Order: sequence, then structure tokens, then C-alpha cells
Amino acid sequence: MKYLIKQKNPMIPKSNKIIAAIASSILIVSCGAPTVVSTPIQNIDAISLKNIDLTDSQLKSWGSLDLVSDTIPGMSINKTYTDIIKNRKGQTIIVGVIDSGVDIEHEDLNGVIWTNPKEIKGNGKDDDNNGYIDDIHGWNFLGDSENENLEFVRVVKKLKPKYAGKNLASVAKTDQEEYQLYIEAKAEYEKKYQEASGQKMQYEQILQQSEVSHQSVAEVIGKENYSRKELLNIEAKTPEMQQHVAFLAQMFGFMDPEDTIPDFIKNIKEGVEHFTEQLNYNLNIEFDGRQVVGDNVDDITDTKYGNNNVMGPDPKKKGIKHGTHVAGIIAAERNNGKGMNGVAQNVKIMAIRAVPNGDEYDKDIALALRYAVDNGAKVINTSFGKYYSTHPDWVRDAIIYAESKDVLIVNAAGNESTDLDQKAVYPNDQPNNGNEIANNFITIGALNYTYGSNLVADFSNYGKNNVDAFAPGVKIWATTPNNSYEYLQGTSMAAPGVAGVAALIRSYYPKLKAAQVKQILMDSGLGTKTSVVIGGEQTNVGSFSELSKSGKIVNLYNAFIMADKLSK
Repeated sequence: MKYLIKQKNPMIPKSNKIIAAIASSILIVSCGAPTVVSTPIQNIDAISLKNIDLTDSQLKSWGSLDLVSDTIPGMSINKTYTDIIKNRKGQTIIVGVIDSGVDIEHEDLNGVIWTNPKEIKGNGKDDDNNGYIDDIHGWNFLGDSENENLEFVRVVKKLKPKYAGKNLASVAKTDQEEYQLYIEAKAEYEKKYQEASGQKMQYEQILQQSEVSHQSVAEVIGKENYSRKELLNIEAKTPEMQQHVAFLAQMFGFMDPEDTIPDFIKNIKEGVEHFTEQLNYNLNIEFDGRQVVGDNVDDITDTKYGNNNVMGPDPKKKGIKHGTHVAGIIAAERNNGKGMNGVAQNVKIMAIRAVPNGDEYDKDIALALRYAVDNGAKVINTSFGKYYSTHPDWVRDAIIYAESKDVLIVNAAGNESTDLDQKAVYPNDQPNNGNEIANNFITIGALNYTYGSNLVADFSNYGKNNVDAFAPGVKIWATTPNNSYEYLQGTSMAAPGVAGVAALIRSYYPKLKAAQVKQILMDSGLGTKTSVVIGGEQTNVGSFSELSKSGKIVNLYNAFIMADKLSK
């Protein structure tokens, strides 16, 4: 898949039924840091629902807000800083962000970027003998490559010469498993190519009509940004204007309430661009994005490739939006008067570029994980994934290696509304036998800011055994390249929120091991027995508690309370 961002915003009403359910915790203050002695009440189902509208400020920070004080189902980040952390000093934690690249020059990130203390900038030498020359802020495993095929396209390309025109009966017994992989990948390719072609055409038609209708209506109303009510109040004197009004009124039905028609047109343009890129690169069998890198992707020992440009080759920084957004969620500088506050203070972001516009290579991910571990990261965020993997053992070996070095990996579950207990996504910590290979890998699904039946984001993957917990992932405001900020959504945005929570726990309770931090994140969350819509299908309803292993929403406040007790 192309990162773990949901391309089209789900239809989320602005009037939300939000529950307020946690009683205030009790703090006993003595000399030095306060000692937490009681946990907030977690019986959130016993409190009646409350209707609220989110203000612009609340929407931009809803993932950090608190049920009881804000009536918004965030992770109680602000409350934890105010009530528990206060002026306490913690240790600095390095968080590895394996992603598309990070804008290390961003106004809200430049003060939290990791700098390799053992490397001398610009001397062209591997001063620390870690195998990477001048890796000042991390490493770029993609070199000057930006676009890539999806994994199943690469499978078809590689195996087609061997199996084209053959059937199972004509294939040697030793090759039948590989042949079956080819047949499955080929079917997936044909399906996805047809879908992308049709959707591109549909988006182009909508875009063309939207721009024409918007121009006509804006001239009549006298402004670009108008409400649906203002649109319907137009005196449409001609059949053409009647059509423009009717069309745009229909488009308002597909938009978030706070958006305008220009916002809608921008989203449609991004959709056209997305499907165009899919057809040109992701699904194009003739395209070879790896050629400029120059390594052998099937040789894990071939490690002399890439460069230290963690922002990638594009001077406009277009391709690093995803990684920059992820980094901001984790650790954008807090309280500096700029665009946002990251979840965690005391963090340095190690930027590792390994996720192209397309599917990542298993080799890059395995080496990226090992790079982060070997260079001091204690938390690693992995907001990417795919449903085909040619070398999953390389990545799993790297996960086990990270566990041996006490490093926690926070992973995004994916955005296809899929039950991961039925269909595997890579990377994962559970081979086919269903047993976890390590205790340092936590997979996160995405939440909506609407409490009640629509609590789970309609795009989020789930799974009682393969998803560990949920966190805010719909309309998350964070850093994007060139000192900008945007709303993005997906499990890609839920995972870094939890990575920030994990980093704070490791900062203030450094004696706790990665496996303990994972268990705290799962056990200390907020549980609810409410029934929720699964996969955005109103007829598919189930208990929230059955959609992940913990059945809970990650909550920093409760996590600190539990960490405090376990660390004594």
C-alpha cells in the first residue's frame, strides 16, 4: 500500500456524542516529584453521552485531550503534563522514524532532530564505523529513488518469465508454492490496475465539473468560501445554474462539515494525482524505481547503498510529507508558539528514509530497524505496510534483534478495514502459527473523535490477535514540509501518537523494559463494552473490546500511573 494514510476522508459528523467517564485521580505531593496513588475510574460506559461541536482548536489537538475535562476521547496528553509530569526532568529518548523521510529543517522539528555525536559532518568518512558515511541525522536507504512498484507487481514482474502460460499441472511440485504466489499476485495486479484506471477517470470527471460549477457559483455569491445554505439560497435563473447548484449541493454531502468547496476541489485533485501515480509507478510493470539505487534487493548482505540525505532528492520536499507528519505527531516542539505540540518532550527524532511512493523493500526495512537499534533508538515507529512480502524473515529477524536490545517498535495496523486475523499485513510479529516472535512489537488501529458507534475509524484494520490497541487516527493536525501543517488521517497517524506515549514512559521510567512498556500501553488503556461499526459498514457491528488484543484505547495518564507502580 502507499503508506498508511487514508486517501479519502470518512464522512464524520461535526456534532459528536462524546462520553465523559473518568474521575479525577488523586495526587499526594511530597518533597520532589508527586506520587500517583490512584487510577482514574475506567467504567466509561456508565456515563451518559454528551453532544458537542469541536472547535477548530479542539480538532487540531483532539488526540491530546481528555474525556473528563474536554469531553473528547483523546489520550489525556495535556492532562498528564499538567497533573503528573509538571516540572519533572526526564531522560532524552531517541525515536527512530522509518518512513518516507523527514523535513529536518521544519520550524517545529529542527530542535528535536537527532544528531549522531560520533560522526563528523561533511568529511566523507565513516567516523563511528557503523557502516554509514556521514550519517549525521539518520540514513536514506532509498538514495535518489522516490517511486516504486507495489510488492505484488514486483512479484508478477519477477515470476512472469517462469510461469506465464503455465497451469498447476505443468509446474514441478517444488515450484507449486511459488507458482501459486504468482497467480495470486497476478490476479491482484489485474484487479488493482482496473480499479485505479476507473477511479482516476471518475475523479477527473468530478474535478472538471466541480471547477466549472464552483467558478460560476463563486461569481454569483461573490466569494470563494460559501456554505451549503448560501449555495441553496442562490436564485438560479438558468438551467445551467440550476445544475451547478444541484451538483455542488450533492458534493457538500461528501465533505466534512467544516470544509469548503475549494477544500473539496483540493482533495479531488490529490485523488487524481494519487491514481495517476499509481498507474505510472505503483502498478506499472515496465517501471523500475530501484535502478537508481544500484543494490541487489535480494541480498541482505549488500549494504553499501543509500546516502545521508534523509529529506530525499526532491528540493521541494514533496515526497516526505508522510514522514514529516509522523515525526511531528511524536515530537514537534512543545509550547514554542508554533503550529502544534508533539506528544512527547525529551525526544530526538532519528530520520530513516526507507519507504518510497509504493511498497517498501523488506531489505530496506530490516536494515533500517537494525540501524535505528544500533544507533541508540529506544522506540521505533513503523507507519507503513503491505500485503505481500518476499523476505518477511529478514524483517522478523530484525524485530527479534530489536527485542534483544530492549527497543520497542510501534506499528500501524493498516487502512483497508480488514480483519488482520484473517489476512496478514507486513511487517508483523506473528508468523503463520499465530505465536508472537517477540514482546517488543505493538500494532495500533485508528480511532475517530466520535465516541459511540462510530468510535473506530471506518478505514482502520482490526484483529483480536493481530492488533494490540487503538489510538486517535482521524483528522490529525501535524507538521508537513516547508514549515506547513495539515490534517492527515490513517493508522499511520495513530501509531506515532502511541510512539510518543511510549517515549514519554521510557523518558520518565527508564528502568522499564520495552516489553513492560508494551504491556503498560495495552493494560492501562480505557476499555469500553460499547458496540461499534466495523469497517464503515453500518450492518457490521461488534464489540469494541473484540477488535484488538487489549480491547482498549491508549491513555497516557493511566500509563503513567501504571508505570509509576511497576517501576518501584
